[in-house]
Amino acid sequence: EVQLQASGGGSVQAGDSLRLSCTYSGYRFDDYTIGWFRQAPGKEREGVSCISRGDGNTYYEDSVKGRFTISSDKNMNTVYLQMNRLKPEDTAVYYCAFSIDKATKVLGVFSLDSYSYWGQGTQVTVSS
Repeated sequence: EVQLQASGGGSVQAGDSLRLSCTYSGYRFDDYTIGWFRQAPGKEREGVSCISRGDGNTYYEDSVKGRFTISSDKNMNTVYLQMNRLKPEDTAVYYCAFSIDKATKVLGVFSLDSYSYWGQGTQVTVSS
């Protein structure tokens, strides 16, 4: 069973930066994708960014393009989400999740249904 643990959230001012980390274990092949999602109070969970282990492709939701950067340390089985120029609307609980690539290919990289394992969330609060 795949296990994921997200960390790095906090409370910051608008314009500040945070780096989230997602450490995962339990899968020994390379055909998977790690995604970051977020859920603000009263809103649905939405995809933010993801990275494919196999080909290294990265994907970003439009509102974070140019501000967030996803990267991975394959040796450490860790995926990072560097979040710069944070805005109050980035406030949410951030989750990382694991998907087999054939699921993301069929359902989409930001479809919640693609992801079969989820970590606990980490709170990000951005004040103006």
